[in-house]
Amino acid sequence: MGRFFRTALGFWSGATRLRAWLLTGTVLLFAAAQIATAVAVNGWNRLFFDALEKRDVAAVWSAVGWLPLLVVASALTLSSLVVSRMLLQARWREYLTDRLAGWWIADQRYYRMQFTATEQTAPEFRIAEDVRLSVEPLVEFAIGLISAAVTAATFAAILWHVAGSARFTIGGTELVIPSYMALAAIVYAIIASFAAYFAGRPLVGRISAKNEAEAQFRAEMTRLRENAESIALIRGDADERLSVRENYRRVLSAWFGVIRQQGVVALVLNTNGALFPIVPLLLIAPKYLSGEVTLGAVMQVVAAFSAVQAALIWFVDNFVRLAEWFASVARVDELQEAMEALDVGTIMEGETQIALTESEDGAIHLENLSVAHSNGRVVIADASVVINLGEKVLVVGESGTGKSTLIRALAGLWPWGSGSIAVPRGKSIAFVPQKPYLPIGTLRTVALYPEAEKPVADEVVVAALKRCGLAYMAKRLDETERWDQILSGGERQRMAFARLLIQRPDIIIMDEATSALDEDSQDSLLRLFDQELAHATLISVGHRPGLEDYHERKITLEKRLAGAHLTSRRLGKSLWRLFRQHKAANDTAT
Repeated sequence: MGRFFRTALGFWSGATRLRAWLLTGTVLLFAAAQIATAVAVNGWNRLFFDALEKRDVAAVWSAVGWLPLLVVASALTLSSLVVSRMLLQARWREYLTDRLAGWWIADQRYYRMQFTATEQTAPEFRIAEDVRLSVEPLVEFAIGLISAAVTAATFAAILWHVAGSARFTIGGTELVIPSYMALAAIVYAIIASFAAYFAGRPLVGRISAKNEAEAQFRAEMTRLRENAESIALIRGDADERLSVRENYRRVLSAWFGVIRQQGVVALVLNTNGALFPIVPLLLIAPKYLSGEVTLGAVMQVVAAFSAVQAALIWFVDNFVRLAEWFASVARVDELQEAMEALDVGTIMEGETQIALTESEDGAIHLENLSVAHSNGRVVIADASVVINLGEKVLVVGESGTGKSTLIRALAGLWPWGSGSIAVPRGKSIAFVPQKPYLPIGTLRTVALYPEAEKPVADEVVVAALKRCGLAYMAKRLDETERWDQILSGGERQRMAFARLLIQRPDIIIMDEATSALDEDSQDSLLRLFDQELAHATLISVGHRPGLEDYHERKITLEKRLAGAHLTSRRLGKSLWRLFRQHKAANDTAT
């Protein structure tokens, strides 16, 4: 909880402190007003029932006349308290979500954590849901505790004043118990609270296990939806159904654990609920029967005892919610711990990290580069190579030699290893993965991503789409769709090339960027690097036939026990490539 509160309480000390304290003061003001109206209603009870006992019609109507004012005041204070409390909850959640989401997204932690913290299932759910469940109840708990303390003190004073002391005569000796009703309320609350604590203590772990099972089940269903086409094509329905059932059995088992423990807690709470209204009547009855107190005083004492009791057993009434809250706090804390461990691990590695620097000559330099997995196993060992400005380089190698890992290192996503990577200063870099990301939005937004706000003329976007074989999409620039579901794999890769035409980066790094295209389409798009994108430095990972014709050099990764070894050789232009270039030039001229 310490780590959670160090982060969460920054709401009251950082840039948001003015708003935080203003909202907090407003909540406390209305909480105090609500207690004041409760005290006023308690006093009205005595006036009304005393008037009834005396059969004083005028006094009864006088009391009734005050009732609308009390009702309006109570309704206004309660509704104002609810509104101000919800505003505080929303703003606090906004602050904490911004902190955690920003921390998770910054420096590609969302990417690296899948290698260093595989046990952290569904971090997005922890940020979206567990943050809410750790903040919203906490505000209510704080208000409840403060109100409970003030209410207990206020109504205990009323009990002290109205009920007085209890006197007993035992063996000729008179015993006096001062403020016996207040003491009885405290003793009763202590007994009920301890009973609830010991009955409900195991509930925290059971709720935490339930939340974890729910998150895994949700992640399984999301995975099924995201891979729906692949699963459907290979008829994997039966296996997926078994997997979903097995996951839900774990959810059900965790829920049964919660249900059993809540049954024990419910037994304690319901026993308390049955005794709650009876105890004060039994305690005050002797004084009423002896004529020491009036009926109005009895009703006031019973109401005051109930108020004190409700305040003092606040813990009992909220134990289940406290358990649920603590479970959510624990899940948020686990996410923070994983991100801290990632940051500390990066710092501790120090000199063993891959150093990212800038080159002055416009070339990309890999010097003594070793790339390793997060567990330390070396994938690529002692690679040194220089890729000159405008050079087109193809990276090949058998599966498992680390081609894609090398691309991640060039992108700065992979810190594990040693040596250095120097990229030209001030040069723009574009990465084209095998499965390009398409954001939700208009087709124009998709085409301009990740510079969707950059002003680009429609003519430029349309020309890029046409050049990349997407002319039929040009009329849909302003349509908003789930383009990642509408466009095929080949269309997505065409869109990635259209982005390159629009953005015209200086360095382009591609990873199997044409794997979903037929050979003619691949040739058409790769000719961009002989024509419109001839200025760009190209590093391309691939193994499909025909790729060599569009590159000037080939880097081969050869698998070895101590890590893949890098070799480089220059590529000559084949006669077939020269023929296609000549044909393409004639077609363009025509």
